[in-house]
Amino acid sequence: MTLATAQPDWDFLNTSPDLLVANLTHLGLIEITGEQGKTFIHGQVTTDIVSLKDDQWRWGAHCDAKGKMLSSFRTFANEDQLMVLLPVSVLPLSLAQWQKYAVFSKAELTDVSAEKVILGFAGANAETFITQQFGDVTAELSRFDNATIVKDNERFIVITNNETAIELVTASNQTLQNSSTWQALEIKSGYANIDANHSGEFVPQMCNVQAVNGISFEKGCYMGQETIARMKYRGGNKRALYILTGTTSETVTSESQIEIADEDGFRRAGKVIESVQQDGKVLLTAVLANDTENNAKLRIKEDAASELSVIPLPYSLED
Repeated sequence: MTLATAQPDWDFLNTSPDLLVANLTHLGLIEITGEQGKTFIHGQVTTDIVSLKDDQWRWGAHCDAKGKMLSSFRTFANEDQLMVLLPVSVLPLSLAQWQKYAVFSKAELTDVSAEKVILGFAGANAETFITQQFGDVTAELSRFDNATIVKDNERFIVITNNETAIELVTASNQTLQNSSTWQALEIKSGYANIDANHSGEFVPQMCNVQAVNGISFEKGCYMGQETIARMKYRGGNKRALYILTGTTSETVTSESQIEIADEDGFRRAGKVIESVQQDGKVLLTAVLANDTENNAKLRIKEDAASELSVIPLPYSLED
């Protein structure tokens, strides 16, 4: 039996059922092992890996030497292992860079995506359902014999095997949704899931990584730290991640451009990071000038008739 998904037949851009189950095929998983695995990654990313507790997970960014993000990710420890959960399109890019430097450390990095099934659970009944299936899941990170569960507020990412995944979907009595329903919730959370189109383009603060506790400014040196620290302590960052919603007749992708109205018409404003669409409506994250007003008139460059408006972020960008 395989896990077949379906397009939602309800307005997933604005509503959610009491229990949503989605197959997160757009995400992949890197496993880091070895005596120096954690300390190696600690020196590569914005997250404080060394102080990460067994019941915690964190956002983070993997940057190049100039401080530009190659990928953004969730990470958590599993005893002597470290796991990194990130979009599949950028997984090979980060993995190749880490493997290049790992030859100087006692660390091994492996793409284990094919060995796991990643499911997302959301909705008012999600915690009750997950608790019934596994037990106490009040911690940020819970481990069971057949699954690891990442708790993100009222949402749950379950990393498991195929057999358990099938059992969970069956027990939920829900139609398994494709990843777009989960991506809509990620967008509403103001998360920057950058893909290969934007790898190496943005400093983490341009995507609000600091606002979701994805940057440690107290840890030791790591790749790109100088640029990231300079943006915090000396300023200079002119961009931020915004949530936009509206209408368009065009297919929006991470290659789409956003335009903003001014006295001369429309001009280039920024780039789409992640988007989902349904029945002519679109929900997306985009990197725009950080002084963009909430009442700004925006549109998709490729669609002059499109209309976009700003949705307030669920967190503060103030230090």
